[in-house]
Amino acid sequence: MGAEGQSTSNGPQPTANGRQDVPIITIDGPSGSGKGTIARIVASKLGWHMLDSGALYRLVALAGADRGLAPDDEAGHAQIAKALDVVFDAEPDGEERIWLEGVEVSARIRTEEAGAAASRVAAMPSVREGLLARQRAFAQPPGLVADGRDMGTIVFPHARLKIFLTASPEERARRRYKQLKDKGLSANLAALSLEIAERDRRDASRAVAPLKPADDAIVVDSTSMSIDAVVARVLELAAARFPVNR
Repeated sequence: MGAEGQSTSNGPQPTANGRQDVPIITIDGPSGSGKGTIARIVASKLGWHMLDSGALYRLVALAGADRGLAPDDEAGHAQIAKALDVVFDAEPDGEERIWLEGVEVSARIRTEEAGAAASRVAAMPSVREGLLARQRAFAQPPGLVADGRDMGTIVFPHARLKIFLTASPEERARRRYKQLKDKGLSANLAALSLEIAERDRRDASRAVAPLKPADDAIVVDSTSMSIDAVVARVLELAAARFPVNR
C-alpha cells in the first residue's frame, strides 16, 4: 500500500524521537539505490503503510518554484514545509498519484530537475525541522516502511529494522536512466552520472542529517542483486525482527 492519506495531525501523535507503538522498517540510501522501489514492494507485501520522504522534499521545492521563491530562500521553503497541502494516493495497479494544493503533480516531481531541487532544500535545517513531525505521523498500525536518507538516523531512530541500501555509482546511474526512459522522459546517462555524484557529495556533506548508515543499520549492496532478491532479503530480516506480524 502506498502512503495513503495525508501526513497530517490525524491519528496518533509522534513522540519527540519518532518512537511509535507500531513496527517500523527504515530503508535509507543514496540516489538511485532503488530504495523507493524496494520500500513500495515490501510495504505492499506486508500490508503496511509507506512513507516516501523524498517526495515531501520534492514537493516543497516544487511549491517554492511555483510561488517564485529563490532557490536559497530557506525561510520561505520552511514555511511551505510546515503547511504543505499534499495528498498521496495510488491507482489499483500501484502507480502513485500525488496532489499538491489540489493539483496532480505525480510526473512533475519525478524529473531530475525536481530531484536536484529537493536535494538543495533538504540541506536547509528549518525545512527538515518543518517536515519532521509530519513524517513521523505516517507511523500508523499495522506498520510502516519509510524510505529516505535519514529515516533510520533522525526520523525513526528507534525503528527495529534499519536497512541502508546502496549500489555502485555506475549502477545507480544506469538504473535511473532506465527508469526515466521507461516513463517516456528524456535522459542522458553521462549527465545522470555527474548529477548522482553531485547529489552524493551534497547529501553526505550537509551539516544537518548527512547521508550515512545508522549505527545499527544492515547495509545491503544491491549492485549485482535483482529487485526480487533485495525484497526477499528485506522480508527475511523483517520476519526475524517482527515475527508476530508475519
